[in-house]
Amino acid sequence: MDKDEMKARTKRFALDTIQLTQSLPTTPTARTIGHRLLRAETSVGANYRSPCQGKSLADFVAKLGIVAEEADECQYWTELLLESEIL
Repeated sequence: MDKDEMKARTKRFALDTIQLTQSLPTTPTARTIGHRLLRAETSVGANYRSPCQGKSLADFVAKLGIVAEEADECQYWTELLLESEIL
């Protein structure tokens, strides 16, 4: 998979997450978890785009580490939504 394809996939993931969070119930819990999911997910795409600008290999690896952390956080918030039966 090349960089442009990954940029498109992370953007699509962000758009899907926006739709998901807009469909959540309006309870305080759902809003809080949805907000955290949205912040983490949009960070995935934003942080993936940054190392694609051709800086040093060390910077590229560090930024990808942030992407991995944010993706793991997305998984956590999604699990909470599912296991709490909010979603």
